[in-house]
Amino acid sequence: MLALASVWVWWQSTPPSTTGRPVVVHIPTGTGAAGTATRLEKAGVIRNATVFLWYARLRGDAGRFRAGDYRLAPSLTADEIIARLRRGGMDSEDRAITVPEGWTLKQIAAALEEKGIVRSGADFLSLVKRKYTGLKAPFPLPEVGLEGYLFPDTYRFMPDSRPEKVAQAMLDRFTTAFYDKRRSEIDHSGHSLHEIVTIASLIEREAEVPQDRARIAGVIENRLNRNMRLDIDATVLYALGHHKERVLYKDLEVASPYNTYRHKGLPPGPIASPGLPSLDAALNPDKHDFLYYVASPDGSHIFTRTEAEHNVQVAKMRALRRTN
Repeated sequence: MLALASVWVWWQSTPPSTTGRPVVVHIPTGTGAAGTATRLEKAGVIRNATVFLWYARLRGDAGRFRAGDYRLAPSLTADEIIARLRRGGMDSEDRAITVPEGWTLKQIAAALEEKGIVRSGADFLSLVKRKYTGLKAPFPLPEVGLEGYLFPDTYRFMPDSRPEKVAQAMLDRFTTAFYDKRRSEIDHSGHSLHEIVTIASLIEREAEVPQDRARIAGVIENRLNRNMRLDIDATVLYALGHHKERVLYKDLEVASPYNTYRHKGLPPGPIASPGLPSLDAALNPDKHDFLYYVASPDGSHIFTRTEAEHNVQVAKMRALRRTN
């Protein structure tokens, strides 16, 4: 048993490659488990056909492989390869997921589990909320987790993917779509990358029409510069941990560093995944002297300079909503 365990440890710890590109492997009908293992070894997907076949038989899966075309990477574990061979070819393997702008890590994790991309949304969420994730990026990863850094886009993953692979792919997309292209602007913005992403997430959750993004960014800048509390409802909802249509006065008392009605400055980190328009708005806020805004029934915002003006507009918008 010790010898068998040693072989398995060797197999798990020495994949053919950790960075190799996926290859398409054709498994004809009637190939059998031994022939399948041989084809996988020749394609460079596994290191040793004999060990792979032994492990598949030990699991009781050697007779369950299906013919078809498979897109497999050398970095996959034996368990992942076997799971895919049992399910069938590429058409049945790839699964798409669209992460909309404004989703939280909690929503992303739930969707990944629902689509079968990861086995456990809770495990994925635990990973991306850690201080140290083990993931790689060309910038320091925040200590509060990866909220805001998993870029909104459409992705394709294999079923039962490892949470680390899924999170790394989304983090890589953030790097290529935003960080690499805007690095000079970020360096000269007067904010750290983490502050930019945090501001962008506030804009993402507050703005409903495109033209309001840069203007809301300007309000946030003005209030930060004057050491005013941001008083942003979206941060209260994030602190509460669930969405609701209307923020009540009692909600403003929630004890959380994310509650910008109680704490000055930016929250500790982003509250959602901002898209590129909100990230660009955070980098390029409008220059104005507005300090307040309130949403109108059509989703746009009315911007004002003083608290008295703001209160007048709040009363008007409430009356409009009651009328409608």
